[in-house]
Amino acid sequence: MTDQSRIEDLRTAISAEIAAATDLAALDQVRVAALGKKGSITMLLAGLGQMSPDDRKVMGPLLNGLKNSISAEIDARNTALRDAALAARLASEKVDVTLPLRKGPVARGRIHPISQVTDEITAIFSDMGFSIAEGPDIETDYYNFTALNFPEGHPARETHDTFFFPPDENGERRLLRTHTSPVQIHTMESQRPPIRTIIPGRVYRCDSDQTHTPMFHQLEGLVIDTSSHIGQLRWVLEQSLAAFFEVEHAEIRFRPHFFPFTEPSMEVDVRCDRSGEIVKFGEGSDWLEILGCGMVHPNILRMAGLDPDVYQGFAWGIGLDRLAMLKYGMNDLRAFFDADRRWLDHYGFRPLDLPTLFGGLSS
Repeated sequence: MTDQSRIEDLRTAISAEIAAATDLAALDQVRVAALGKKGSITMLLAGLGQMSPDDRKVMGPLLNGLKNSISAEIDARNTALRDAALAARLASEKVDVTLPLRKGPVARGRIHPISQVTDEITAIFSDMGFSIAEGPDIETDYYNFTALNFPEGHPARETHDTFFFPPDENGERRLLRTHTSPVQIHTMESQRPPIRTIIPGRVYRCDSDQTHTPMFHQLEGLVIDTSSHIGQLRWVLEQSLAAFFEVEHAEIRFRPHFFPFTEPSMEVDVRCDRSGEIVKFGEGSDWLEILGCGMVHPNILRMAGLDPDVYQGFAWGIGLDRLAMLKYGMNDLRAFFDADRRWLDHYGFRPLDLPTLFGGLSS
C-alpha cells in the first residue's frame, strides 16, 4: 500500500469518527486523537524530519493537507453541534413572553367607595331639591370655631385635636378644618334664605385607629327658612337614609345631646338588625348611632348676618366613610387610604355605573 493510500484511509477513518460524534465532548476526543500532542496526524508530521528530502517533498504536502482538511471538518462539525445544542436548549427553555390582551381603562378602572357614596348621597339630595356647596380645606379659627359658637378653651381648639399651621406675622394660626360646618357660615354669608344645601368634603383631626383616620370625609346638611322645624328634619333624615340603604323605610330615634352649633341638639339612631356579620337596616330590633343633628343655634344665625327672630333652620352631619363601611361591609377605615389595588378591585365600582334613584344607587 502506498503512502498516499494510507493517508487517504486515515482521512476516511477520522472523518467517520467526526461524523459519528454526537456531542462536543465526543468531538473533542476525536480532535485530540488526531491533532493532539500525540495524535495520529501529529505523529506523522513529526516523522517528516527523519525522511529523505525527496520523500519529504511528497509526504509534507499530503500530511499538511490532511491536517488542514481534518481541522476544517472538526470546525464544521463543532459549529453544527453547537447550533443543534442551542436549538435544543431554546426548545426546552422556551417561555411564552406574549401578553394577553389588556382590558381598556374603562374596564380596568374602579371608582373608590368614598366617591361612590358621595355620588349616591348627591343623587338623593339633588332629587329632594338640595344644592351642593363646597369650601376650603384650610380655614381660619373664626370660621372653624368662633362663628360656630365654640367657646374659648373648648377642647376642640387644642392642638391634640386639631392640625394648626404655624402663626403668621399677625400671630393668627390657620388650620385644617375639623368639620365641614364652616361651609355653613360661608353659605349663609353668600346667599339669602331659603337655603337647602349639602356639603360633602374632607376634614382633618388628630386621630388614628380602626375607625378613625387623620383625614376622613363628612357630609353636612343645612336648611334655613322662615318656617323650618324639627319635624322637617326628621322627615329629611328618614327619607335620605331609606334611599341610601335602599330599604322601604328607615326608622330613627332622637337622643338629646350637645353640639355648640345647634340647639336643641340630638344624636340619631337608626333601627337595624345586628345579629349577623352584616348590619341590616329597615328591620330588626337593634339601634345604631349614625349621625348628629339639631336646630341651628341662634348665635350661628347672628354670626352669619341673619335675624334669628325671622329665620330658623336645621343641620346635620354624618361620616361618609362610615356610611360606606356600613353599606358595603368594610371593617377597617384605614384600608380606604392604603392605595391597595387589590382592595380597590374588590370594593371599587365600575366607572360607568353611575348611581341614580331610578336605576339603583349601587347596581
